[in-house]
Amino acid sequence: MSLKEKIQEDLKISLKEKRELEVSVLRMLKAAIFNKEKEKRYKFTRQNPAERDLGGLSKEKQEKLEKESALTDEEIIEVIYSEIKKRKEAIDLYEKGNRPELAGKEKKEVEILQSYLPEELSEEEIKKIAEEAIGKTGAKEIKDMGKVMGIITPQVKGKADMSLVSKIVKESLMR
Repeated sequence: MSLKEKIQEDLKISLKEKRELEVSVLRMLKAAIFNKEKEKRYKFTRQNPAERDLGGLSKEKQEKLEKESALTDEEIIEVIYSEIKKRKEAIDLYEKGNRPELAGKEKKEVEILQSYLPEELSEEEIKKIAEEAIGKTGAKEIKDMGKVMGIITPQVKGKADMSLVSKIVKESLMR
């Protein structure tokens, strides 16, 4: 079962069980995924003008377009991370604005969204990966951070918060 199917199935269950916050979060997530697919479809048709037919799309072209614009699980995970980031920013603002009830609601939304993410890497695992990448690139100072991140990113994407990864790499290079 793909991640998108799991989200859809969980939405149905949440609707039946009348869990309003979960329903709200999953609907928002589905909308974010839909928008990302729409964006991907637009980019695909811009890059492939032959696929754009003003007289209507044939069934084969429609299926190809849908297949090309469907998000992979990795892309859906990126959408989830993006939604979590928005919530975390809102939490900070609500806490600064002395609105703990709204911050609490956002925290619950983050928990729901995080349940769809794969198991995250621990700081120790990230440090180990960072040290290996630093060794491979021969990086010695902060200006070499781009090279190190280029090696690390494919290994940790979707499995770790990239701001934490960046912080760990920076600390390792400053030693």
